Amino acid sequence: MRQLLLLRHAKSSWDDAKLADRDRPLNERGRRAAGTMRRAMRELGLVPDLVLVSSARRTLETLEALEPWDDQPLIEPMDALYLANLPQLLAALHGVAETVRSVLLIGHNPGLHELAVTLAGPRGLEAGEAGRRLAEGFPTGALADFAVAGPWWQLDAGSGRLQHFLTPRSLEPAD
Repeated sequence: MRQLLLLRHAKSSWDDAKLADRDRPLNERGRRAAGTMRRAMRELGLVPDLVLVSSARRTLETLEALEPWDDQPLIEPMDALYLANLPQLLAALHGVAETVRSVLLIGHNPGLHELAVTLAGPRGLEAGEAGRRLAEGFPTGALADFAVAGPWWQLDAGSGRLQHFLTPRSLEPAD
């Protein structure tokens, strides 16, 4: 069984209107949320062998907030993941080597949400609280954890079993 982790970048800043979208950094809330997600991933033992990350500043800063790793994964920044749609995201995943057991893909909406919903399929979205929350949206900093049977190149609709759907808000302590 393989593991696919889909992480949407944490909340980014809109403070500098002159910055290109690709160059927007994380804001303070985003940095806190990424730290929250780092702790949750460690507690659940979610450690990727390979990280595919959009080359946008906010995705790279989200990745930095997850470091250091106990076992350093191979990290591949990819221009093709910037604002990628479903076919582009699947193409990136289809190219993963068969020896890789766990992949973390850090990207953007709406493509990331569409990918997660597609992988879960209608049955996965209706089965359990995680699926219902995933169906509602994929907020900044959210993580979907899928178990995947079969090779990466066969990844397609309904081929993932949703294990967890975590959002920074769901992990924050109640007031």
